[in-house]
Amino acid sequence: MSAIPSPPSRALVLGASGGIGGEVARQLRDTGWDVLALKRGLSAETEQRDGLTWLRGDAMERQDVLDAAKGCAVIVHAVNPPGYRHWAEQVVPMVDNTVAAAIAERATVVLPGTVYNYGPDAYRHIDEDAPQRPLTRKGRIRVQLEERLRDATRHGARTIVLRAGDFFGPRAGNSWFAQGLIQPGKPLRTIKQPGKPGVGHQWAYLPDVAQTMLALIERRDALEPFARFHMEGHWDADGTAMIEAIRRVATRYGMDPKVSPFPWWLTKLAAPFVPTLREMQEMHYLWQQPVHMDGSRLEALLDGAPHTPLEVAVEATLRGLGCLPVSDGARLRSSASQNLT
Repeated sequence: MSAIPSPPSRALVLGASGGIGGEVARQLRDTGWDVLALKRGLSAETEQRDGLTWLRGDAMERQDVLDAAKGCAVIVHAVNPPGYRHWAEQVVPMVDNTVAAAIAERATVVLPGTVYNYGPDAYRHIDEDAPQRPLTRKGRIRVQLEERLRDATRHGARTIVLRAGDFFGPRAGNSWFAQGLIQPGKPLRTIKQPGKPGVGHQWAYLPDVAQTMLALIERRDALEPFARFHMEGHWDADGTAMIEAIRRVATRYGMDPKVSPFPWWLTKLAAPFVPTLREMQEMHYLWQQPVHMDGSRLEALLDGAPHTPLEVAVEATLRGLGCLPVSDGARLRSSASQNLT
């Protein structure tokens, strides 16, 4: 990554309380950007915390977004309805508000994308130009969202879409890793395996994703007005690498977790009554067949994308989620083990 960074400026991060939004906000802050974050329920109009300026507001309210975005060169649109719920009612209105602000400020919108956009006709080779014909409701909404952002580039805004696999990281509580594989806040006794044996799955370590977004932001003026990239991240070719990495880390800390299948049958039974489970059930197909995005375009642009080794990333994630002991002895064992590898 040899490009000369553009001068630090002001950025608005929508979704800074979440996983990817929070990571991007902190990394922007650490590189000298003036970072604003929109949050509902603040007791004051503004609040200074963690080096960020928090503004009271709601991404569903257009005027709130327009006011917050004044003077911003970049708007990170990392806001989603919690727990997969209310996508149809909230996702498109929120991006329409971001689009209005980006046009008004002639700003660059940065969007964390997903694999939801693609249907079975694209699964063999998913590059940035693959056809987008999703079969799921959420996939169709994501396509609509990106179409709104593409249209905005005809009116002075710019867009960067970075698509990646399932997020995991120390602060990614709302993720498949934290909600499907392990139980946060407790020692590791069981690891759930959501995928079919031999089926690959794509993962993305949040700090790497955020660092990649910053590299693209630095190059924003040299990119196409509507620029799309896929991030390779961690491709688990047979669906066992992530589980085994968790087990190896757990073993170093004196734990011996068992691996058991994820109870999809229970999710299906409870789906009509629990909205989050219903939405998870809709994405079951991502664990039944390999859906692999090709990251070669991004790798060529950045001369190698950020890539934390899997076991290092898993250990940091488990520690952040409260699954590892924090005694000095445990830290020393972990450090010694890492030095031997």
